[in-house]
Amino acid sequence: MRDLNSDCAAMIRDLLAWYDVHAREMPWRVGPAKRAAGERPDPYKVWLSEVMLQQTTVAAVREYFLRFTKRWPAVPDLAAAEDADVMSEWAGLGYYARARNLLKCARAVASDFGGTFPDSYEGLLKLPGIGPYTAAAISSIAFDRPETVLDGNVERVMARLHNIHEPLPGVKPVLTDRAAELTPAQRPGDYAQAVMDLGATICTPRNPACGICPWRDPCAARAAGTAAELPRKTPKKPKPTRNGIVYLAKSADGTWLLERRPDKGLLGGMLGWPGSEWNETPAANPPFAADWQGIGSEVRHTFTHFHLILQVMTAELPAGFNPNPAQELIPRHDFRPSSLPTVMRKAFDLYQGR
Repeated sequence: MRDLNSDCAAMIRDLLAWYDVHAREMPWRVGPAKRAAGERPDPYKVWLSEVMLQQTTVAAVREYFLRFTKRWPAVPDLAAAEDADVMSEWAGLGYYARARNLLKCARAVASDFGGTFPDSYEGLLKLPGIGPYTAAAISSIAFDRPETVLDGNVERVMARLHNIHEPLPGVKPVLTDRAAELTPAQRPGDYAQAVMDLGATICTPRNPACGICPWRDPCAARAAGTAAELPRKTPKKPKPTRNGIVYLAKSADGTWLLERRPDKGLLGGMLGWPGSEWNETPAANPPFAADWQGIGSEVRHTFTHFHLILQVMTAELPAGFNPNPAQELIPRHDFRPSSLPTVMRKAFDLYQGR
């Protein structure tokens, strides 16, 4: 077994050699061969992908990224976009504060930096919605700065490599230090993507493929037989359950009544169905007086901090209905269920299948 402390250079070399052959192809990535030939990543695409990938998988993000970059191919295009258009394209990705921060950041880059991202960790960290991880990832991948990138995949790799059994999130500073020790001055952007790919494809949460891992020899957890147990995590508290009511109303000509949620809070700025508050015992709050009828089934959805159960009520939208400033009447030919947040689309799907 190699000595981790004395053989960092060889480990970096082994990992980059593996990455040169096995790098995943992604629409926002410049692969190692193209990078070696002089092609450089677009900081806009790196930033956009990193924001989209927070709390989300590569598979889920790919189509969203392609749609975004086709519609808004550069920072100035996104900065000039209407908020509602961006929120609509984001629908289904979840964690909607990311979309609001996306716009704030694009506008800051366009107005304060002439449409060009700062190329340093410190400069990136000053932008709206960019935290330590995202700043490190952009500066490393887009600008080849030797910053330490630590996502969930890298945490898992470091915990196993050093056989660290203290639980997350408390042990994160230790894992950051271990990752920093391996971050090279040469090819840091490729290295950052390589170690993330290693965690995503080989050093996976379950059944890690230790036999084909380029770091199998220096891995302390493989030697100890504890790789599958790591990283340990502090048990989470059970999520509470909240309840709510949503009201689906459509006119005889197919016009739907939707309501834009407040900018702050869950689903902020998104169009959805009018409804009640979400709590233990929600009070009825229909958008107009009518003979509202339940559809006999309920929406079940889980957010980060709670489970939600929604009762779905329906009624016909009266002719000549006058919406309040937060409400919008969407004609049948303009209504796109795919533009709704996932929980609201679930309600629509239940309505359609009743």
